Amino acid sequence: MQHRPVIGIPTQNLQSIDRIPEDLPASWVMNQRYFLACTSVGALPWMVPLLDDDPETLRGIYDNLDGIFLAGGVDVDPSSYGDDRHDLCGRTDLPRDYVELQFARWALEDGKPVLGVCRGMQVINVAAGGTLYQDCADQYPDAIKHDYFPGAGWARDYLAHEVRLEEGTRLRRLFGADEVMVNSMHHQGIRRMGRGLTASAVSPDGLVEAVEGTGDAFLVGVQWHPEMLIDTDEGTRRLFEEFIESANEFHFQGSRTLAVA
Repeated sequence: MQHRPVIGIPTQNLQSIDRIPEDLPASWVMNQRYFLACTSVGALPWMVPLLDDDPETLRGIYDNLDGIFLAGGVDVDPSSYGDDRHDLCGRTDLPRDYVELQFARWALEDGKPVLGVCRGMQVINVAAGGTLYQDCADQYPDAIKHDYFPGAGWARDYLAHEVRLEEGTRLRRLFGADEVMVNSMHHQGIRRMGRGLTASAVSPDGLVEAVEGTGDAFLVGVQWHPEMLIDTDEGTRRLFEEFIESANEFHFQGSRTLAVA
């Protein structure tokens, strides 16, 4: 049987989400679409609990993963990148910030494959030392509309605007086009780029819509939600497939290292 790489997907606190009854017990949850997208291209997705007070267990979980998928969700707390809270910063989840940033930093050190979407791209940037706009409409000059939220009546797969894919990037190669249409469900965005990252997609207003690592390891973050487009868009499917292939290669590289040792 062909090896299926294990992809860790950190969860979020149920209580960090809007409109949740107060009497529900503390729970870790995550949107099923992320797991289904990874499974559809051969991965074994693994829910990562937010054990922010148990770094030893977190490291044990991380060491057993072949790749990290960072999902969308609530805002990254500005304390994570040394900024004061803006009035328009939304709900945050500090335990999730801790776990995802720790996993991203470990992965950056180890060259373990990472794919981040929406909030996940922002986490990659913060893990690499970058900062964020806490509200693009207020803080980013001449911003187009980016916040096509389902709660406001927009479909999750609604193609809101185009992005330009930069020449020589992994995304440009995978999508085989210089521009693609994307869905858009965010109000935060990259302000200062993190170290070792390059912008691989840009929206019409100049906001960074995707980042990649400058090294050989698979490190990609996109501001849109490709998990909603994987069944209908070939470029999106190739993005997920290459992520899983890279995780598989990472697994066997580790196995060979252990065998030599």
